[in-house]
Amino acid sequence: MKVLSIQSAVAHGHVGNSAAVFPLQRIGVEVVPVHTVNFSNHTGYGSWRGPVMAASDVADVIAGVEERGVFPEIDVVLSGYQGGTGIGDVIVDTVRRVKAANPSAVYACDPVMGNAKSGCFVAPEIPHLLRDRVVPVADLITPNQFELGFLTGTDPSTIESTLASADAARAMGPSTVLVTSVERPDREDGTIEMLVVEDAGAWVVQTPLLPFKANGSGDVTAALFSAHHRETGDAALALERTASSVFDLIEATHRSGQRELRIVQAQESFANPRMQFSARRVR
Repeated sequence: MKVLSIQSAVAHGHVGNSAAVFPLQRIGVEVVPVHTVNFSNHTGYGSWRGPVMAASDVADVIAGVEERGVFPEIDVVLSGYQGGTGIGDVIVDTVRRVKAANPSAVYACDPVMGNAKSGCFVAPEIPHLLRDRVVPVADLITPNQFELGFLTGTDPSTIESTLASADAARAMGPSTVLVTSVERPDREDGTIEMLVVEDAGAWVVQTPLLPFKANGSGDVTAALFSAHHRETGDAALALERTASSVFDLIEATHRSGQRELRIVQAQESFANPRMQFSARRVR
């Protein structure tokens, strides 16, 4: 499998491509990373250095990849944090050209906007661009609950309302919706869930909730789920593999006392997930 991954990169720590590339490589996926920003560190520190890549520069890198004859080999186009507002058009055009070269390719969009605790942390134009231009051409999206609510104009909270919101998102274009960081009020104390919805059904997986904010864990989740889903065609299995790997990554990071994800130290959890969590069918 080969993934064209268009998202941010940081020198220190693990978010965007700096979080997604290595886990994908450890499960045997060839990755073609294209960066939308090249920052010193993620923005959660409050200050950072480095450029937001101009849309023309991102397009130029992708054009060079295309000129090497790579597009027919691309199985998944993956996008995350976009940086500048022009990147969305570049991504949409890239998806069109990749699918022309390989009709079986899929586009997996992580519509990065923010979260319920921090609010939006992207440029004000980005959420509207994602909703109106980018998400409708995606085959798979991986929003958190907050992002799903913005995309659909709904208030996902219970399983029922989150299912309805996912269906509203699927009506926009994507056939598969993975909702991360689901925190419904009636869930078991000390847990958190992920929910996947597609034509074949809907499944939820529950894991312990660790008292730790892990920047980049959503990027790892989107990358692993997209690859596992593309490989197996089985949403429930992809959900179980992803939940197993990401929980062990976050747990290793929490134990370390470090702020940044222990991507390298937890690499065995990507290559050989323990499969300690089972997906439960909810529809």
